[in-house]
Amino acid sequence: ATHNVPNAFDSWQEMIDSDAVDAIYVATPTSVREEIFMAAASGGKHVLGEKPFASLPSVRRIAAACRDNDAAFMDGTHFVHHPRTLDIKLHREERLGVVWSVASAFQFNLPDRGNIRFNTDLEPMGAIGDAGWYNMRAAVEYLPSGVVLDTASAHLRRDSETGAAISGTGVLEFSDGSTSTWNCGFDSGAVVMDLRISGTGGVINIDDFLGQNQDGSADFLYRKGGWGSGVSEEINIPSAKPGAALMFEDMAAAAADASLRDQWISATERTQALLDAAWVAALQAEKADA
Repeated sequence: ATHNVPNAFDSWQEMIDSDAVDAIYVATPTSVREEIFMAAASGGKHVLGEKPFASLPSVRRIAAACRDNDAAFMDGTHFVHHPRTLDIKLHREERLGVVWSVASAFQFNLPDRGNIRFNTDLEPMGAIGDAGWYNMRAAVEYLPSGVVLDTASAHLRRDSETGAAISGTGVLEFSDGSTSTWNCGFDSGAVVMDLRISGTGGVINIDDFLGQNQDGSADFLYRKGGWGSGVSEEINIPSAKPGAALMFEDMAAAAADASLRDQWISATERTQALLDAAWVAALQAEKADA
């Protein structure tokens, strides 16, 4: 009433049941997210959701429910919607040749143990789920399409008070010989969002692969050549809007056009598959070290 919002609800089920709602953004904790996704899809609502998901089978159940009810499904990853990501993928072969390595790091400082990210019931994978999702998505976006995961190795550290995974690091090896090395954490002394894409013909470096400039544009450094003969170019990709806003526009487009939906579902499934593999590898290493 204070802000003249025309529709407000006392529960998510009431929201799903409302004819005034076309789409729902599910931002609840990971462990309780699938129930709401499934109910929303069954009610014919398009769903945009926070990540990670509980597991790849969970993602597939959500995707199947959305397909059965003519609903769009997208995860809430911002950077993939920015023109920088699209530009790198479009010109990948001519700039980089054969891409054989994606290395990424996403670290920040989260000292508040009351945050749900430290609650192992609500967020079982801790930093590996919350921040590591972006490492996995970088591999999905920038390695050659169609690569199949061969092996995964990983290690985690746990918070001494809560038992939450506060950092993770690992290597994903793919069937074509390419690799993705990754690192994520909640106890870094500074924010780190580094990405390096290495190919036989060049290398791209990004020091903020999840963010953009204040004007909406985003940069990356392109390098090629050998010792003493290398060249580098700072490339700026303009955009009138940040990735977050473009994500909502792409979600609206997918809601309106069913032909646009499978690309987003596939990206979510592939990202979750890598995350599951990394998490299992980290747990196995932890058990072996115990």
